Amino acid sequence: MNIFKNKAIKSRQDLFSALDIGSSKVCCAIAKVENRPYEKGGEVLRLVGVGHQSSKGIKGGLIVDLEALEDAILNAIHSAEQMAGQTISEVCVNLPASSVRSQTFESHINITNQTVDETHIRRLLTFGRNAQIAEDQQIIHALPISYSVDRTHGIHDPRGMVGSQLSVTIYLVTAPKALIRNFQNCIGRCHLDVSGFVVTPYASGLSTLVEDELTLGATVIDMGGGTTTIASFLDGTLIHVDSLPVGGGHITSDIARGVSTPLVQAERLKTLYGTVILSSSDERENITVPQLGENQGQQSHQVSKSTLTHIVRARVEEMLELIWGRLAATGMDRLVCQKIILTGGGSQLPGIREMAATLWGRQVRHGQPLGVIGASDFATNPMFATCAGLLQYGWRDYAGSQNALKIETTQAHVWQRVASWVRENF
Repeated sequence: MNIFKNKAIKSRQDLFSALDIGSSKVCCAIAKVENRPYEKGGEVLRLVGVGHQSSKGIKGGLIVDLEALEDAILNAIHSAEQMAGQTISEVCVNLPASSVRSQTFESHINITNQTVDETHIRRLLTFGRNAQIAEDQQIIHALPISYSVDRTHGIHDPRGMVGSQLSVTIYLVTAPKALIRNFQNCIGRCHLDVSGFVVTPYASGLSTLVEDELTLGATVIDMGGGTTTIASFLDGTLIHVDSLPVGGGHITSDIARGVSTPLVQAERLKTLYGTVILSSSDERENITVPQLGENQGQQSHQVSKSTLTHIVRARVEEMLELIWGRLAATGMDRLVCQKIILTGGGSQLPGIREMAATLWGRQVRHGQPLGVIGASDFATNPMFATCAGLLQYGWRDYAGSQNALKIETTQAHVWQRVASWVRENF
């Protein structure tokens, strides 16, 4: 099942916008559809505006200061709109993986030896609402893993087949209704509507994986500032999401404590000198470090580069072990971890890919945003993988069904989403 299927756009929309609300940054991106006859599909997304600000008012995926987050969002959107020379009215927004729930369940209907058509598939999906979803949860993604007709399993498209029973295995992702309302309210205060929500690691995977990786199986690990998120894909669809409360910010904190310097200076040291690669010359190379609490950091002292490297390496090794432990606990290490893609700001540390490949015994590569052109700093930076994925998801969803991502409040409308999901995946 190819999640990048080309669809005929029902009515023209040339401008798409995305808002990535992370623990370390808030990023807004605006892209327009550009005709390119020599490209696959004939159209691509070209970035026309990008804006980002330090994240405020959000912690652990939860809003803790509405006004601070609103200011950060407004500043990011204003920068993007100025660069694009366009005003946007709606955005596709990410939801933190730490707050979502997921489950895999089966739904089936009897078709009494009829030929399977779209009506049967819609009935099948409607029956899926019997899945045990808590009252306080709302569906974000309902993705088909595979279909079965009678005793034939692993079917990607059952239309046209004849049988007595039609079944589907669905991967369902839900989020708390209160969390969704809080994000909607915050973005609404910025005079914007939410065109849809996408769980963060899903968006990162859409922008960094190539088609063969989506089909054969791969896991995307997005190392953000405060959290690390995981998304596993197989046969072209999402089959697992997870998150861990560790990220690049923890490396910064370790440096600040280890060499006694302010957090701002620790982030600077990490950016300029941070690495997990040990070198024999590190002992002889000294780094000037502003001291914590000494006349607003005007006093400094010297530390060897090897001291900094040992601090960074110890934390990164711990993070990688935690990530692999989580994958092993869910069985993903055996199913879809032959190919692993590292993305996000934390993945840019020199040597982290090689360390991960050694510790995990798997093929590991860096993941950069794909499928979006223009604004080269954005288009090639792993920090913006989620934002690029949101743009692609919004474009793909609009091409398939304009209403598939709308946030509904009634039960009937929720299952209209599921019906539109059929159109999205066929």
